[in-house]
Amino acid sequence: MATAIRRAACTVFLSSAATAAFAQPAATGWQAGAVLDLSASSRELALGSRDKGLGLGHSDVSVRGPLGTHLEAQGTAAAHTDERKLEVELEEAWIQTRTLPAGLQLRAGRFSSQIGYLNEQHPHSDDFIQRPLLYRAFLGNHWFDDGLRVNWTAPTDFYLRLGLEVFRGKQLVREAASSRRPGAVVLSSRIGGDLGRSQSWQAGLSLLHNRREAAVEAHEEGEEEEEHEEHGAEHEEHAHAHGAAFSGRRMWLAELAWKWAPEGNNRRQQVRVSLEHARVTRLNRFATSSDQHHATYLSAVWRFAPEWEVGVRHDLLRVRQPHEDHFDDGRLRETALMLAYKPSHRQTVRVQFTHQRDRGGFEAATHAVQLQYILNFGAHASHSF
Repeated sequence: MATAIRRAACTVFLSSAATAAFAQPAATGWQAGAVLDLSASSRELALGSRDKGLGLGHSDVSVRGPLGTHLEAQGTAAAHTDERKLEVELEEAWIQTRTLPAGLQLRAGRFSSQIGYLNEQHPHSDDFIQRPLLYRAFLGNHWFDDGLRVNWTAPTDFYLRLGLEVFRGKQLVREAASSRRPGAVVLSSRIGGDLGRSQSWQAGLSLLHNRREAAVEAHEEGEEEEEHEEHGAEHEEHAHAHGAAFSGRRMWLAELAWKWAPEGNNRRQQVRVSLEHARVTRLNRFATSSDQHHATYLSAVWRFAPEWEVGVRHDLLRVRQPHEDHFDDGRLRETALMLAYKPSHRQTVRVQFTHQRDRGGFEAATHAVQLQYILNFGAHASHSF
């Protein structure tokens, strides 16, 4: 009951703030926006984030603006349907510095980790209706958490950013052994630049050290009672969190993105290519060095006219599914084809065909046709490269 009240209060607060910001954006410097994401799916995919039939995707209300000269803040309440039930959660509530010297920036509160190429972006800004298997399997589709971030951007002609994030980790692993230390630590690096007037690129490498052990780890001698006590206290809090379907103590994630547009003008034509690979190790106390999770995807999107885009993405997922002291192999392939119509920057209509192939351990693999409609209201934070 208390959690439901907190969610309702967060929604009311952000809605009120959004109304005020819509009314007086110039006077206060604050801006507000909302996104509606509707979809219809013929089937529910394995590790899917969309229900069969009609559903609500990642829809949100956001407010953002300055807190004096040196700080800025953002709050985002998000809603979606899961198993035909509406879930509302406070996705972002952070404060960030604006004027620190030497390229430093601090952020504190609840926010999305900058691990990987897609995670920091809101899912409704993606090129495909569902995120790659890598994110759905290892990061719970979209990982946000409570924590602290420190970034340093180098004063160079090319883009170079180093980052450290420390999180509670409870949004990543739903049930875990008790720990007073931070639950997850992310080290990230990103570099990028231009290749002439028409091309740009970006590459990154991230390391996630996950201190929160999966529930099986909590049953070690002397810890079972402690785990049940924490689980009881947090059960309601985690009821809406998806968490990672496959986790381990350490994950490396490499990313590479390339974009092309004639003379840098992407409004009429553009090609976007992205590639990511993740490796998860130390799955549990029974795992050997050969017991690892791997995921890779390659995505290509072509804007062939100002209002039209077509794209293809191929995903590979290889996991070792733990069953106490032994593991079973899991293999899943996924190919997605999409066509998007964007009559304006505020609207997107997208149709997608996704085919999954079970190579072992994913009997729910299937194929699906999905339709998505996205509508933007007001202002919305710009997304990264």
